[in-house]
Amino acid sequence: MSLAYTGDAMLLALGLIVRLKNMPLQLKVMSSTVVLTLVIGSAAMHAPLAQAQNFPSRPIEMVIHSNPGAGQDVFGRLFAEISQREKLLPQPFTIVNRPGGSGAVASTFIKSKKGDPYYLLSLSSTIVLALAQRPDGTLPLDIYTPVALFGFDLQSVTVPVDSKFRTFKDLVDAAKQSPDTIVNGIASATGTARFFQYQLEKLTGARFKYVSFKSGSDAMAAVMGKHVDLTMENVSEVLSGVEAKKLRILAVPAERRLVTLPDVPTLKELGYNIHVGGGRGLAMPAGVPKETLAVMEAATERAHKSAGWRDYATKNNYENTYMNSVQLTQYLNKQLPAVGEFMEFIGARKPAQ
Repeated sequence: MSLAYTGDAMLLALGLIVRLKNMPLQLKVMSSTVVLTLVIGSAAMHAPLAQAQNFPSRPIEMVIHSNPGAGQDVFGRLFAEISQREKLLPQPFTIVNRPGGSGAVASTFIKSKKGDPYYLLSLSSTIVLALAQRPDGTLPLDIYTPVALFGFDLQSVTVPVDSKFRTFKDLVDAAKQSPDTIVNGIASATGTARFFQYQLEKLTGARFKYVSFKSGSDAMAAVMGKHVDLTMENVSEVLSGVEAKKLRILAVPAERRLVTLPDVPTLKELGYNIHVGGGRGLAMPAGVPKETLAVMEAATERAHKSAGWRDYATKNNYENTYMNSVQLTQYLNKQLPAVGEFMEFIGARKPAQ
């Protein structure tokens, strides 16, 4: 509906009001109803545009599922800083950490804010996909309005620098010959590193044993101390050990070689079509006005092009891939079946009947 049309509707309403004075009572009642309908209709048509023009008119709460200092927390705070520094939005963000339940506490909160654009979730693709496959079915993907994906914090296959496994092939061959004897240190039995192990085992026929630690950094320390044979945690987690020449990355599940690790092959190069990493992005609650989504989406696109994000992504070896709202929605839905299959494999979800 055009602004000219809605403006004409308001003028017509005003004209009827002027004429009401000299009308018979019955016509006055009928005309009053017409006036009211025109005014309400015009206001309704203007409301989304007005909301978009004024959005945001107050601070937005940035909801983070992890504790301060964790990867998703750092990402959310970085976007808030870039937004304020680059003046992408007229209002700041209020950071609120809502940890617990492997992301369920934060997502349940977002679910309760349906239709409210003044809440933004620092989204981990891994977390929301796992929650969507919970047996109780209370946190499906449709509780979110995906806004944008900034990139992937890729997994790795990392061993001690002096490991007997000189190549990825060496590792796989050994795990085939002696199943469940080579130990992978990971942060969570249901996390991305465990999912990566599951995918590798499916494609290679190798079988690894895993041990869970409190965090990815603890898993990295266990590899450096040779308490475990390897870790499949994120590149960003193990990079300090690589730089200290205590760890060596055998391969990464990336689309292409990382700029800062040019000598590390991708699994695709080695013949395994695997792409695994934690997607860092943002989501609003379901049902927000499309005009406010457009405002937020435009801000994220500009943030992704900023020097601040590029520097962070390069420093942390992110696969710097931008997805808009439609693309991120499609990506999450495409990944859902594979995550569901994994959840069934580890016993976190019953097979579909």
